[in-house]
Amino acid sequence: MTTQMTAATERQMANAVRALAMDAVQLANSGHPGMPMGMADVAAVLFNRFVKLDPADPKWPDRDRFVLSAGHGSMLLYAMHHLLGYADMPMEQLRAFRQLGARTAGHPEYGHAAGIEVTTGPLGQGIATSVGMAIAERMAAARFPGLVDHRTWVIAGDGCLMEGISHEAIDMAGHLGLGKLTVLWDDNHITIDGDTALSTSTDQMARFAASGWHVLSCDAHTPTEVADAIAAAIADPRPSLIACRSVIGFGAPNKQGGHDVHGAPLGEAEIAAARAHLGWPHAPFEIPEAVYVAWHRVAARGAAARAEWSKAVAASPAR
Repeated sequence: MTTQMTAATERQMANAVRALAMDAVQLANSGHPGMPMGMADVAAVLFNRFVKLDPADPKWPDRDRFVLSAGHGSMLLYAMHHLLGYADMPMEQLRAFRQLGARTAGHPEYGHAAGIEVTTGPLGQGIATSVGMAIAERMAAARFPGLVDHRTWVIAGDGCLMEGISHEAIDMAGHLGLGKLTVLWDDNHITIDGDTALSTSTDQMARFAASGWHVLSCDAHTPTEVADAIAAAIADPRPSLIACRSVIGFGAPNKQGGHDVHGAPLGEAEIAAARAHLGWPHAPFEIPEAVYVAWHRVAARGAAARAEWSKAVAASPAR
């Protein structure tokens, strides 16, 4: 598949996430559509080209860890889990978003659904825990050479980076040189109250660089830039921060880019306008088969990697 074809596929994969986020938040009359819509392109590229996981074995020890530190954008995670084929995330769970008894809580809760690596919602908790996950990978790789080789990926927002705990975690990750940790920062310049300038003037890239991180940036809505940035992060021996310059609520033509789209339903009229703007003619909660096929390829790649890993474990004297 050519790069152009891959990017086109990823845009449809991302639009499916956007549509499911819009629809679920609207049906619940509660939630945060802005982040899932703004980071959908980044997530589609990350999973389509890089992430290693198998939904059929969510606890596979050598899976990549994906941490949604910006837990308010939980519909990004739930939508992807549905599209990837996690058995406990059928469409009914997305329709029950934020409802009593559903697995799809307002913020991801560890143990509520397969594939949720850590409870996130308290800002900074995800990024701090991800550093522990990266340390655990390094320790396990040292104890079991050839059997442990996975990465930790984080999507974090401005709120995560403002929390005090993030400073300590970032310092430790840089000091230890945790090169298999990559933070994708949703750099949208927006908080729930307005522009980030209302509450911070920190140069985050300079802060991470001062802590020994590899820092780079990309346009969050240009798949080739996202892919190149992630590839560069993988190649660098330091932990990496990728500042993904995004538009919150991307695709909602009258609300994108503003704080009003952060934590409230878009409304039926704006959802209809977004569908037209994105070229997504499908009904609410309707996903075309071609999009499922694209997301299922990610799962199939992970299943193949797990099968090879299982063979290596069986043949290893260290088991």
